[in-house]
Amino acid sequence: GGKAKPLKAAKKQTKDLDEEDKAFHEKQRAYEKAKKELASKAGGKGPLNTGTQGIKKSGKK
Repeated sequence: GGKAKPLKAAKKQTKDLDEEDKAFHEKQRAYEKAKKELASKAGGKGPLNTGTQGIKKSGKK
């Protein structure tokens, strides 16, 4: 079957959350910026595994 359609009242809620959303996104952007700055500062210490790749295994056996 198709997806259940949300109630029309839900649209009003999104407007209420806009202010909170904006603050949340600003916080996240600042956090990402700080992360990138730290990564560039630590760049002289070899490859920095930020956790996005997981554990990289070399192909040698």
